[in-house]
Amino acid sequence: MIDKPIMSAKEAVKMISAGSIIMVGGFMGCGTPKSLIDALNEQGTRDMTLICNDTAIYNPDKSLITGVAPLVINKRFKRIIASHIGTNRETGRQMNENETEVTLIPQGTLAEKIRAAGAGLGGILTPTGVGTEVEEGKQIIEIGGKKYLLELPLFADFALLKAKKADKAGNLVFSRSARNFNPIMAMAARTVIVEAEQIVEVGEINPDSVMSPFIFTSIIVPVK
Repeated sequence: MIDKPIMSAKEAVKMISAGSIIMVGGFMGCGTPKSLIDALNEQGTRDMTLICNDTAIYNPDKSLITGVAPLVINKRFKRIIASHIGTNRETGRQMNENETEVTLIPQGTLAEKIRAAGAGLGGILTPTGVGTEVEEGKQIIEIGGKKYLLELPLFADFALLKAKKADKAGNLVFSRSARNFNPIMAMAARTVIVEAEQIVEVGEINPDSVMSPFIFTSIIVPVK
């Protein structure tokens, strides 16, 4: 195994440019790579497409701002693909004012579309959304008398992830529920940038504890 590049968050996000499609791990901020988000926000890159579970939490009085919310507030995205935006009023406002295109996908379907990309599948079949506005523009396939929607895979140029521990080759361990979307996003992006709270030598992580293998990791960013 070859050691992966280790660099600062500021250096790592330099390759992300306008028009990039990015996936960001996390669930309401839990398991979200805060250092990478802050660096990308400071860099000022715009017109990106965001794929994430939710747009985190943003209180208008700024008493609580989590996850990808800073990027949303500063209008860094031309399109957002997520399953939940209700805890970030700014996302809803931008959507209603046609400032940002927002596509809402049921959470399980979103996870499987990402997983399908990583597994090299042409898509997945799901009954979720049949008979609702979710099915608009999608192929409906009937199997055994039951209707399913064909949901296509979701790929990204970059995945920004948060790990509890990484070895220098890029094997990753996530902490408890902070695991959430991180492992499947690691499989679905061309470049995977991981901020890790702890970086150890190869061999110091028990192979049975590895939650995302080194083959998916591109860059490691150390964080305190």
